[in-house]
Amino acid sequence: MPSIVLDPIGRILATNFHFDRLPVQREAGSADFLIGYLQDDDRSVFSALQLTSLSSKAETHPLELQFVTDDGSPLWMMAHVKAMTANTVPSANLLVQFCDITQIKKRELDLSDRESRWKDALVSSSTGVWDYRQDLGTWYYSNEWRAIRGLAPDDPLPPTTEEWLEFVHPDDRERVVLCVERQKAGDPDYMTFEYRERHKDGHWVWIECRGACVDWDEEGAPRRIIGTDVDITSRKLAEEKIAHMSRRLKLALEVSHIGVFETDFDAGTSDWDDGMMTLFGIKGSQRMQIGGIWEQMLHPEDAERVFSKVDHHVANLLPFSDEYRVTLEDGSIRYIRSRTLPFVDQDGHRKMIGANWDVTADLALHRELERAKTLAEARNAELEAAKARIEHIAMHDYLTDLPNRRYLDEKLNSFTEAASTTTGGLAVLHIDLDRFKEINDTLGHSAGDMMLKHAAKVLKANTRVGDFVARIGGDEFVFLARFEGSQRELAQLADRIISELRKPVSYDGHECRFGASIGIACELGPELDARQLLLNADIALYHAKNRGRNRHEFFSRDSHRHMVDTRRLSDEILRALENDEFVPHYQFQFNARSLAIAGAEALARWKHPRQGLLTPDRFLSVAEELGVMPQIDALILEKALADFEKWRALGLSVPKISVNVSTRRLHDPQLRKKLGTLTFDPGTLSFELLESIFLDEYDQQAMENLDHLRKLGVDLEIDDFGTGHASIVSLLRLNPKSLKIDRQLVRDVTQSTEQRKLVRSIIDIGRSLNIGVTAEGVETPEHVRILAALGCDVLQGFGLARPMAFSKTADFIAGETWRRPFS
Repeated sequence: MPSIVLDPIGRILATNFHFDRLPVQREAGSADFLIGYLQDDDRSVFSALQLTSLSSKAETHPLELQFVTDDGSPLWMMAHVKAMTANTVPSANLLVQFCDITQIKKRELDLSDRESRWKDALVSSSTGVWDYRQDLGTWYYSNEWRAIRGLAPDDPLPPTTEEWLEFVHPDDRERVVLCVERQKAGDPDYMTFEYRERHKDGHWVWIECRGACVDWDEEGAPRRIIGTDVDITSRKLAEEKIAHMSRRLKLALEVSHIGVFETDFDAGTSDWDDGMMTLFGIKGSQRMQIGGIWEQMLHPEDAERVFSKVDHHVANLLPFSDEYRVTLEDGSIRYIRSRTLPFVDQDGHRKMIGANWDVTADLALHRELERAKTLAEARNAELEAAKARIEHIAMHDYLTDLPNRRYLDEKLNSFTEAASTTTGGLAVLHIDLDRFKEINDTLGHSAGDMMLKHAAKVLKANTRVGDFVARIGGDEFVFLARFEGSQRELAQLADRIISELRKPVSYDGHECRFGASIGIACELGPELDARQLLLNADIALYHAKNRGRNRHEFFSRDSHRHMVDTRRLSDEILRALENDEFVPHYQFQFNARSLAIAGAEALARWKHPRQGLLTPDRFLSVAEELGVMPQIDALILEKALADFEKWRALGLSVPKISVNVSTRRLHDPQLRKKLGTLTFDPGTLSFELLESIFLDEYDQQAMENLDHLRKLGVDLEIDDFGTGHASIVSLLRLNPKSLKIDRQLVRDVTQSTEQRKLVRSIIDIGRSLNIGVTAEGVETPEHVRILAALGCDVLQGFGLARPMAFSKTADFIAGETWRRPFS
């Protein structure tokens, strides 16, 4: 054993033979000291050990020291240091004995290096390590094992297998339990298995678990199992993506009946899929060789061309397409289309991959289409002629042979497009035939057709070069004329057309007379809008008809504004009906002798949200034109009957209530059904009919409705009597309950003897026919006195009561203020 003796300061006093043979190198200048033989890192450590040994006078713990050798290789010694004694008396010298541990140290360092490399490899590969001691029932998990599951090094783990299984995917649990048990049992068939485990953030992680037994007990049972876990989620996703693409490709190939092949020219083989086998009618799983079956099936007329094309493109690695014929085993000929890609693989083999599909049916269809094309070309001349005729029919009116609305639209577009490049203008005359409907209804459609042809002939005769006439439907025509700025010329043209159309036309022994109303709109300049001109002419036609027909009117901004206002008012009326804005106001009627209340007339009022309360003169004409007066009448009637019941409930005496009825409502076939839903006592409800619109213009439907009203106990009154044109015969036919003398006749009875005589005559007529008489427009006490003296039954007017809302009627009735001028 190498040994030396040191003095208290570390100088070498003596060495033995074994120490002298050590291949150590001493540092220059420190040959007499032991620290001169040591590595720098160990010198201070040995000095500290030396002092400890001197102070304790006892043997210290051994110390590993590395010496500097001659060749630079490491020499590790285990040093044992103790104080020496002389004749049993401790001295200051130290005995140092060495044991060579170089081989042991090398093995430790090598093991440490291997462990470090293994650990680094595991960390860099994100491989988690686990260690199960079955004999101790303990588990070890590396940080990488935890990281795979999103766990931090200090995160707790499930304490039992059952709790851990809760994190395993439900579909994998049963298999995982089996695999774990078989791994614990050392079964080599279960060294590797895959499963899904829930990550800390909630998603599933695919894990590949590898484990094997590394230690067995005396009886050969596994005692220690070590393994690794690897996150293979990305691999699984890639596999699923590849499988998905493969399924889609397989389906696409099956649906399209495409066969795929790969040929290796250097190996002389060709790999065909099932689609290729089916395509070429080959059964079984034959191995395909170059120069074999496929070449034999090629049609002789195509073989040389196909071989040459393949050789050229494969030699130059150029993709290509081809089409060729093959003869199947049953003798049938099929047409094959191919798409091919030559390439060189990683082994340097020249290969070709391609797809083939059967185009026999396509080619047959192509030939059929070619035949059909030839046939179509043969008929082209005939179709061209028919096309011209069809185009004419499509663009012209079948009856008059004038251009139709479609042709007019194209013409208007061309005028608008050309306006910016021309200096002239355009005039649009919208023509509507007057009394055409009467001729058509009385003499039949043949007469109407003849009148339309005659009108077309007149319009054509008045055209000049560049003018255009079209029939746009029914009895309406549009005349497009050049306009140079003179409205006088347009007026003369319109008057000439009207004059000629008013001339009588003979048809089947009848002399037919009709006329025309014309709306005119014209404009000059590059901003000309032909379609807007047509709209303006339509507005002008509307005013021409409203002003008496058989005339022409030019479009003006005022007339347009009036139409816009009318349309806006129409929209507001419709909205008012939806929002229930029409309400009744009541003007009471009085017994001419006692001045007791004889009834109340319900008058329509519109509670406009912005303009306040509006009287009928603000909306009646538009509502009539809009066709909603029957709805307004019905609303007023329903509300009036409801208010009538409220008067009764309050104990107020109002004998009856009267409402106005429009002509359209009186002609309504559903009037009976609608009235059947209302509740009222006979004699308490009266309908007022305007004399000017009914008495001499009645029909069967209206008379049936009137008869039904009488059966329901509804009284009939003639309103505004004396200002219309009703005859005594019509009055007898209607047989009303009463009639109301118009206020224009009542107004001057206080001053005019003639007016009093006229009113007295009307009263006498009423009495002779047993018809009650009501006087409207009663304004003064003198009116009351005179009308009562003349024999009038009922009085109504502002002098007795103005129209009022229902909420004011109770106080009015209770206060009897109308009597004060007579008290």
